[in-house]
Amino acid sequence: MSQAMIKLLQQFKVIPVIQINKVEHAIPLAKVLVENGLPVAEVTFRTEAAADAIKAMRDAYPQMCIGAGTVLTPEQITQAKDAGAEFIVAPGLNPNTVRRCQEINMPIVPGVNSPSQVEQALELGLNFLKFFPAEASGGIAMVKSLLAPYVDVSLMPTGGIGKNNVNDYLAIDRVVCCGGTWMVAPSLIENEQWDEVGKLVREAVELVA
Repeated sequence: MSQAMIKLLQQFKVIPVIQINKVEHAIPLAKVLVENGLPVAEVTFRTEAAADAIKAMRDAYPQMCIGAGTVLTPEQITQAKDAGAEFIVAPGLNPNTVRRCQEINMPIVPGVNSPSQVEQALELGLNFLKFFPAEASGGIAMVKSLLAPYVDVSLMPTGGIGKNNVNDYLAIDRVVCCGGTWMVAPSLIENEQWDEVGKLVREAVELVA
């Protein structure tokens, strides 16, 4: 991933990790994110609507920073790129997925939670990694332990992070940003509670400012 993209994610500090079940929710959600100061999204490929949702967001808000999450296959990489995603996030470290992204110049942030996986990532030429699942893998203590021997590595912890602990993660040197779902919970999106999402997004932006 380019330094420019990493710097951009560092400015946002919090990356909303979004599960969209219906493509018609994509644009209202993007509008809420943009208007409340967090024009960034990781749209997960956990639903059939993911690629169409990314395309809808990209067309409506070209200035948004949009990534595709939970990407597991080469087909999903192609779909994400064609839809307008700027980067790929994976839950684990699959060398085939990484190489496919590298072949088409698509930045990828694979998930790791052990020293062996960090070394595999470094071997593949990657040093900006997702620490996942963050809380379940040892949280703050594990992040510090992982970063200590690998001085060129920086992390995006995701999983179990919310308003009570996000700043504890962000306070660690070389934690670039954190992924979170608390301000974009699937139930809020499903029920089209855009005012509530807006309020939570504003609170998140203020929290990490």
